[in-house]
Amino acid sequence: MSDIRHSLLRRDALSAAKEVLYHLDIYFSSQLQSAPLPIVDKGPVELLEEFVFQRLNSLQELQLLEIMCNYFQEQTKDSVRQIIFSSLFSPQGNKADDSRMGLLGKLVSMAVAVCRIPVLECAASWLQRTPVPYCVRLARALVDDYCCLVPGSVQTLKQIFSASPRFCCQFITSVTALYDLSSDDLIPPLDLLEMIVTWIFEDPRLILITFLNTPIAANLPIGFLELTPLTGLIRWCVKSPLAYKRKKKLSLSNGHISTKVAKDSGVGTDLDSHLLYSKLHLSVLQVLMMLQGHLTEKNLYGRLGLILFDHMVPLVEEISRLADELNPLNASREVELALDRLAQALQVAMASGALLCTRDDLRTLCSRLPHNNLLQLVISGPVQQSPHAALPPGFYPHIHTPPLGYGAVPPHPAAHPALPTHPGHTFLSGVTFPFRPIR
Repeated sequence: MSDIRHSLLRRDALSAAKEVLYHLDIYFSSQLQSAPLPIVDKGPVELLEEFVFQRLNSLQELQLLEIMCNYFQEQTKDSVRQIIFSSLFSPQGNKADDSRMGLLGKLVSMAVAVCRIPVLECAASWLQRTPVPYCVRLARALVDDYCCLVPGSVQTLKQIFSASPRFCCQFITSVTALYDLSSDDLIPPLDLLEMIVTWIFEDPRLILITFLNTPIAANLPIGFLELTPLTGLIRWCVKSPLAYKRKKKLSLSNGHISTKVAKDSGVGTDLDSHLLYSKLHLSVLQVLMMLQGHLTEKNLYGRLGLILFDHMVPLVEEISRLADELNPLNASREVELALDRLAQALQVAMASGALLCTRDDLRTLCSRLPHNNLLQLVISGPVQQSPHAALPPGFYPHIHTPPLGYGAVPPHPAAHPALPTHPGHTFLSGVTFPFRPIR
C-alpha cells in the first residue's frame, strides 16, 4: 500500500480519490476469489481516509459522487459492490467519520435523484449492519434533502418505492428511530408521513422485507436497527394524538391562540395528519395479522418477538406522562384514542406471536395508565391454553384468528401432519423479494 500512496500523492485530489476506488476494486475482487468474506485491513481504510474523505472541494466532491454512482451501477458483482461500499462507509470511530457520513448522505441522495438502484441496495445493507446513531444521521440527511429544503421534492423520494423496496423498508425503520415524537422537533414532517403511509398502505408487506430476507440469529445484535419498523410505527400511531395535542398546548399564548399562531398551526394540516395516522394504524394491524404465518413458516413462532416487550415499557411510560401533562387541557378524547390504539396493537401483536409476554407482565406494565375499556379487556383476556407448544404456560393466548384474506396458516404444522411444511426464507444476494402490491 505504501507504493500506491506515493503514487497517489503525485496526483490531484479528484484523480487520487478516483484511483483509490480503482485500487480497492482490484484488491477486493482478487480477495473474493480466495475467500467468501475478505477482511478489510487498515491499509485500504487509511488510503480512503487520506485521499477520499479529507481533500476534496465542493466541485471535486460532486464529480466524485458521480464517479461512485457510475461505479456501483456498472459493477456487475454484488459481493464486490457490497464490500467496496462497506469499506468506504462503515464507521471507524475516528475523526474521519464526519466526512464519511457527509459523503454517504450525498451519495444516497444522488442515487435517489437519478434512481441508481445498486447504490440504494448497498445502502439498505449498510443500514442493516450499522449502529442506530449513524443510520439516523443518514435518514436525517435524506429527509432534509427531500422533505425540507425544496418544496415538492418528496415526489422524487416517493418514486423509489418500486425501484428498491428493501431500501424503503430500512429507510422507514431508521426514520421511526429518528422521529420518536418525544418533542415537537421530533414529529415527522407531513410530507414524510404522507409518503410512508402511502408506501405501506399500498403494500403493508413492504415493512417485512428485511425480516423475510434475513437469516435470523439466535440473539439479535443490540444497538442496531430492528428487523422491522413495527415498533417505531406503533409508537407513531399511539403517541400521535397526544404529541399533536402537546404541540397545540405549547402554541397557547396568554390563555388563547393568537391569530398568527392559529394561521401557522394549520387546522387542515392537523386534520390531514390525524387521517394519515389512522390509515397507518390500520396498515400496521394488517401487517401484525400476517406475521403469524411468516413466523410459523420460519419456525420462529414463540421464539422470536419482533416487537420487544422492553421497547413497550418506555412507550407506556411516555403515554402515562403525556396523559398526566395534558389532563388540564381536556385531552380526554386524545388520551382515549391513544389508549385504544395501544390496546389494539398489543392485542393483535400478542395474538400473532409478534409480542411475547405474560398477562401478568402486561397488567404490571399498564397499571399506571388511565382506565380504558378496550385496554382493560386486553389485559384480562380469555383464559385458554395456547395451542403452540413453543409458548410456555401463562403467555397471552390467541384471541382472534386472522381473516383468510391475509393468508394465515394453521397454528402449528404438527397439528396438521398432512399439510406440507414450508421452507424458511433465506437471503440470497442479488435475488429480490417477490414484491406484489395488494389489490
